[in-house]
Formats: sequence, C-alpha cells, structure tokens
Amino acid sequence: MAIIDPLLVMKMPRKLTAAGGIDAVTHALESYVSVCATPFTQGHAREALGLLFKYLPRAYVKGEGDPEAREQVHYASTIAGMSFANAFLGICHSMAHKLGAAFHVPHGIANAALISHVIAYNATDCPFKMATFSQYLHPSALAQYADLARFLGFCTPAEGDEKAVLRLIEEVEALKTALDIPATLKEIVGATHEAEFLKALDELAENAFDDQCTGANPRYPLIADLRGMYKAAWEAPILPLSHLQAYKPAHHS
Repeated sequence: MAIIDPLLVMKMPRKLTAAGGIDAVTHALESYVSVCATPFTQGHAREALGLLFKYLPRAYVKGEGDPEAREQVHYASTIAGMSFANAFLGICHSMAHKLGAAFHVPHGIANAALISHVIAYNATDCPFKMATFSQYLHPSALAQYADLARFLGFCTPAEGDEKAVLRLIEEVEALKTALDIPATLKEIVGATHEAEFLKALDELAENAFDDQCTGANPRYPLIADLRGMYKAAWEAPILPLSHLQAYKPAHHS
C-alpha cells in the first residue's frame, strides 16, 4: 500500500522537483516501449506523460504556489511507477544506474542526460539483435514512439514515424531546458572530469550491459553501443538531429 499525498511534496526543492520529475518521464518512456509492455501498462505510461509534460514545468517554477501542478505531477509519478513496475524499464536506466554510482550524478539527472540518445537508438524496426521475450513478437519501438508523439500532440497525424520520433526528442529536450537541466554530461559531471570519464567508459558500458534493466529494452544493445551513447551524451547536445539513421553511437571513437 502507498499513501499518495501531494501535501508531502509541496515544499520540495526545485532541483529535486526537476530530477524526480524527469525520472518519472523516463519511467513512462522506457516502460512504454519495453518488451514486457502491455496495453495496460502503456495506458498508464501515456496518461503519466500527458500530465508530466503539462504540469512539470509549472511545478518546477511555482512550487507550492501552484498546488494543482504539484498534485498532478505527484500523481503522474505514481502512474508512471505503476507502468514500469509491471513492464520494467530499459537501457537508459541501465546506464544511469552505473553513471550515478561512478560520478555521483543524481539519478533523474543521469536519466535526463541519456534518454534522448536512447530514444534515437531504439527507434528502429531493424535492430542488429532482437530482444528476447516470449510475448514480444517483433521490434516496434519506432512506431510506438511515434504513436506517443501523436498522442501527446507533438506532431500531426500525417507526419511519418521518423519525423514523429524526432518531434518527441525535441519535446523531451525542451522539457529539460524548462527544468534547467544541462544538455550534456560534460556540463553535468564537469569538464574537469573528462579524462576520468573517458577512462571509465569501457567499465561503465560493460556494467550497464549487465544491469537488470537491459533485458527489457526493445533493441538489445552491444556493449559498444552503450559506450557510444555515453560518449555521445558527454560530447554535445543531441539536437539538432535531422535524421534518425544518422545516429550510430557504436561508430563513435
């Protein structure tokens, strides 16, 4: 049993609001495309994302001055939790777990730095290696992300799946900007730690591959892919991203 009382979070600090809120966004995004997703969990994920994109910036800016936004974000976080508790997560959380442990990055902020790269990576119906789960018929993350973008009103119904996914990434990045979350890991961890980060890349990627969340990701990754996403997230903002097929993190040096 859980007591979900918005009064408990009315005075939550802004940075914690941003970190916890973007973590809830990531919970919904990852559970929606998980190989364990069902119509029940996906309905929860859609509802949570609709609430979070609408109310999270208000809750961040106004805090206890906007009790409606506080309430809706609190409920949305729980709804997203109901989704991922049943559908599980993916490689964004796998990488965030290891990054947070190694470089003391708050968990939600680690997810924020990586989630758009993961969306771009997952958005293919022809992965090199297919995830394995008895109820998972075939890769479908591209269409699922596109459906999410259309449901949330980020694109028109006439726009193709790839364009819809690009719009989804743009809106995720815009939400991060509204929450004052830096666009790169270099800004989050600190440029003075670059040598340390680059030295740790192989170990981070290997540990993330072994994380419990990796098996539910819709595109089963190579360790080199995880390494590439870490490095891409460190180097530069993901936007502008004009074409999903140009995103090949495994080819980054």
